[in-house]
Amino acid sequence: MKKILFITTRNPFSTRFSGDVIGSRKIINTLKKNNSLDVVSLGEKEDFSQKNIFIFREPIKLLKLLYVIKSLIYMQPLQFGLFYSEEMKRFIIDRASDYDVIFCYHIRSIQYLPKHFYGKKIIEMGDLISDNYKQTFYSLNILNPFKYIFFLESVFVKKIEKNILNNFDKIILFSKNEIKKIDKLFLKKIVHINVSIDKIKRKYFFSKDNSKILFIGNLKYLPNILAVKSFIIETLPNLREKIPNIKFEVIGEISSFNKFLLSFYKSVKFRGVQTNLDKFIKGSICGLANLKIATGIQGKILTYMSYGLPVICSNKAAQNFDKNVISYKENHDLINLIVKLKDNKKISNQISKKSIKFVKNYSWKKIGRQYIKII
Repeated sequence: MKKILFITTRNPFSTRFSGDVIGSRKIINTLKKNNSLDVVSLGEKEDFSQKNIFIFREPIKLLKLLYVIKSLIYMQPLQFGLFYSEEMKRFIIDRASDYDVIFCYHIRSIQYLPKHFYGKKIIEMGDLISDNYKQTFYSLNILNPFKYIFFLESVFVKKIEKNILNNFDKIILFSKNEIKKIDKLFLKKIVHINVSIDKIKRKYFFSKDNSKILFIGNLKYLPNILAVKSFIIETLPNLREKIPNIKFEVIGEISSFNKFLLSFYKSVKFRGVQTNLDKFIKGSICGLANLKIATGIQGKILTYMSYGLPVICSNKAAQNFDKNVISYKENHDLINLIVKLKDNKKISNQISKKSIKFVKNYSWKKIGRQYIKII
């Protein structure tokens, strides 16, 4: 049995429906079965009511701004400042020597790693997000100030990723394509673990009456909101000419401002966060992952596949899924593929069967064991 400190910057036990919260909770629940595990995280409030769980209040906005400026001065990722707490830092430093293992969840957690910790250091990076930020930089308009923020972040994060390769004992990445980008000197430290899904339950059934395109994702994440806006503005009007009763349903957290602006478009419904997707799969033609900014393995694609729903992806998003999804290059190709899936039972069912077969390798029962092995 090992004594483990798990550090994350988003409360794993919150009701927030996002991949990082769900992923961290799975790891915690798996590791604590056979180990002594403490969890330290930022959250909405400081809460010491649960044994082994320490949630620290996020700083006020003005203090966050000062931390971000400090990160900029020291040429560190700006997200370090956004997710920093002096109280949490002191708490970890005071206790670090009590642990055999420190597990950092995502790169913004490493700012809490004490310099003189001599136990085992593990980090789940997931993807090389410096590449994601660089893609975002190229995707944004030259007049958009966020373009230059993402450029700076890509540079700062790239430097941190190099430090991680030098300083951590085990580094978890989701995609084999991402691992190929790593210098061969560090490959012994890299552990490939797939993104996981909880259940496989075939809910998709072909019908020529199916009339929905489904998009699942947190729309407060820039690549997702850009993909949704692109589909609504550039694709949906032309698609409606071929399928007049087409509907576009979006599931996931969205800002009030974006929901207000985009709800005026015809045939669009925002369903918010949903924990049970069964009724939304019914009547759907396909799941959509039309991302122009994508690295690693997209959780939304695995979610669609776990229901047997055929998936249409941009070439970028499809890189890790071989021929188990349908990919496209141009917007007119996307429209034609949706029409084909709506009308062609043979192709739709063929892709659906491939999805179910493929996603069986991503069940948490199989993947959870790999975390235990690392410890």
